[in-house]
This record gives sequence, C-alpha cells and structure tokens, in this order.
Amino acid sequence: MTAAAPLAVTMGEPAGIGGELSLKAWSMRQRGARPFFVLDDAVRLAALADKLGLDIPVRQIARPADASAVFETALPVLSVRLRGPVRPGHPDPTNAPATLEAIERGARLALDGEIAGMVTNPIQKKTLQDAGFQHPGHTEYLAELAGGVDVAMMLACPELRVVPVTIHLALAEAVRTLDSVKIVRAGRLAAAGLKSLFGIERPRLAVAGLNPHAGEQGSMGDEEARVIAPAIEVLKRDGIDARGPTPADTLFHAAARATYDAALCMYHDQALIPIKTVDFAGGVNVTLGLPFVRTSPDHGTALDIAGTGRADPASLIAALRMADDVARRRHT
Repeated sequence: MTAAAPLAVTMGEPAGIGGELSLKAWSMRQRGARPFFVLDDAVRLAALADKLGLDIPVRQIARPADASAVFETALPVLSVRLRGPVRPGHPDPTNAPATLEAIERGARLALDGEIAGMVTNPIQKKTLQDAGFQHPGHTEYLAELAGGVDVAMMLACPELRVVPVTIHLALAEAVRTLDSVKIVRAGRLAAAGLKSLFGIERPRLAVAGLNPHAGEQGSMGDEEARVIAPAIEVLKRDGIDARGPTPADTLFHAAARATYDAALCMYHDQALIPIKTVDFAGGVNVTLGLPFVRTSPDHGTALDIAGTGRADPASLIAALRMADDVARRRHT
C-alpha cells in the first residue's frame, strides 16, 4: 500500500441510506482529503443522485488506482452489480449477494494493499440472514475474511472511545455468557488498538461494572467480584493500565472521560448509549484486530428515511476521516 492509496466505501444495504451518504460525503469532500471510491452499482447511484436533486457526477472506474484521477470531478465507483430493483426502505434478499460482494471485494483489496482501508456503509442484518448469511454482523464477517483473526468493536468520537465485551447478543444472553476470558480478550485488543491505530503509547482502560453501583459489594450481584475484577488483574499483569470495576452511571461524564483512553463495557447498550449521547452524528465504528483499516458510521440503515434526501452524512464523513488518520499512522 502506498501513502496515496484510496479508501473503499462499501454499498451497504441498497434500500437504506448508504448510497445517499456516499454521494453526500463526496459532495462535501475537502481539498487534500484522501480520495475514496464506492463499491456499488454506478447506474443506481446516478439515478439516486438525480432523484434527490444532487448535482453529483458518477464515474465508473476499472481499478482502485484510478480513483485519484477521477475524485476531484466525479464520485468514482468500482462496479458491483445489483441483482434486482431497489425500493428505498424495502430491503430485498435478492440484492444480498451484491451487499456481500462489496464487503468481500473491499476486504480483498485491503489485504492485497490496493487500498488504504475500507469504510462500510450500514447493512440490514436480517435481510442478509434471510438470504443465508451466517454472521451476526460486519465485524464477525470481516474477521473471517481476514483469516479468522481475533477482533473487537470500538466506537469512537473525539470525546469518547468504548469497547463492548459482548456485542450482538440479547441482554439476557450477554449477562449469562459474560466471563473473565471475554473481558481479558477485549481489554488486550483495546490496548493494542489504542497503540497501533491511535498512537497512544500507554493506553488507560476504564472497566465498567455490570450491575447497578458495580454490585455494591455483592448486594446487587456478584459478577464484579467473581468475573470482572479477576479479568482486570490479568490485564494489569499484562502491563495494561486497567482500572475498575467502575459503576457505569459515573463513567461517562466529562471529568470521568478525561481519566481514560477507552472504556471497556460489558454489553452492547452500555457502550453505545453513552457514545451516541455524546456524539450521535459523529461516532465511528472501528474494528480492532484486523490486518487492515476498517471503519463504519455508528448508525443503521435508517430505512424510514431512505430515498427522502434527509440522511445526514456526518458519521460517514467522520468514518472516512478516521480511516485516513489511522492509515497515515500505520503507514509512517
């Protein structure tokens, strides 16, 4: 990979807001920004731009290296053919192969060093699963495409970074399956990612408790003493600056956030609610542990507003900016 390699943006769910976000992100590009191209259907993007009244030219390219020459005057698109028509707000499993093809090609281009990283537009997991997709989400699928590596999900914005220990599980199952091994694994990946992706030499991890008041000495649950505290001791023995378990309700105000580089959270919403409250439009999903750069907007497909022109590209733009920053840091 060269320092000038472009970023690839995947299609995402074609019936969602991904196409609109890609178009708007290109229209709001800044001079000197790293070029990007979209793995998508050029005909459908041009039609979408016309429908939304966006004066955005779309140009098909043959290979990633062509993106730089096109980027200033048109949105470069590396063709992924849709299998059927797209109705905004109405996902169709017929088009699931195109969604997956975009992800697979992006991962392959990243592994081959042809791109600086990939930015993934949101997918509709249920639609993909109805078409035979076997993974809970993007993160797990990318781990497989990268050779079965160990990965974790980080959500990041300028004011906060969070890493959920359990991700796409029902809350009852997340609590039932939480163990020290999972916490240690997430903590190690978080510390390594803060070093390699964000340039933090000695990362500080704050580890959230599971129960109200972090169990209050066992009166509200014993997971803190039985599961979480032993994991923190393992992380400390690894040389990782980890502290806790800390009550989650005191972990995310501004003064607390200044004391750590990332918060390790026990379940999905414990991590995502605070970051979406702090920066709903600018949060970015970063995959830790991959051999290439991958970021994503921290929101879903927004089927209710798809095709209306109301989608806000702020999170995709933030994901592009973070992918660029991380790629530059890894390249130097």
